[in-house]
Amino acid sequence: MIISNLGKTLLAKEKRIREQLRLYLVTDRQLSLGRDIAWIVEEAVCGGVTMVQLREKEIDTREFIQLGLRLKELLQPAGVPLIINDRVDVALAVDADGVHIGQSDMPYETARRLLGPNKIIGLSAENLDQVKEANALDIDYIAVSPVYSTATKTDTAPPFGLEGLREAVKITRHPSVAIGGMNGATAPAVLDTGVDGIAVVSAICSAGDPRAAAASLLL
Repeated sequence: MIISNLGKTLLAKEKRIREQLRLYLVTDRQLSLGRDIAWIVEEAVCGGVTMVQLREKEIDTREFIQLGLRLKELLQPAGVPLIINDRVDVALAVDADGVHIGQSDMPYETARRLLGPNKIIGLSAENLDQVKEANALDIDYIAVSPVYSTATKTDTAPPFGLEGLREAVKITRHPSVAIGGMNGATAPAVLDTGVDGIAVVSAICSAGDPRAAAASLLL
């Protein structure tokens, strides 16, 4: 079987993303205990975080862009991708590595057209039907959400649980990351389902020592 150069490039990108999803930090200003988000991110990356999503719902666009540029500056030398939640305009402004979109956000086709073929696009999948539908989409990973109920985000669908996550991993053709209730106690069983990684919010953002918290999740 002959694989074209384009096919080889796509396979290399998929392999890289599977590795980068291993420990995915999603920032949360409210859970950061008043501390500088850039500091939390830097400490978490030193502890082993492999991808960072900047999620901001309460600051204006100018401040969002400034923070995005700051994070890109510290993440780029470490080879850790910067993903912007929802805001394709901010991702373009800071030349981020990609965006993460939800089911009710900008359609992935529009995001792909604006960002081009080389940027990362992640999509939340909140039930098995959405996991199946995502197989036809030109995206780079799915976030199976939520695995467990969590106080971090209350406007979510019913939890997948471990069996639902295992089924989602079996169904999807994309790299996958689990989000919702991820911490040191839940991570081992979640990773045993075959999912490529875990997306962590409070277990790192609210930790007294974000570096140690990140390192503990990789054990």
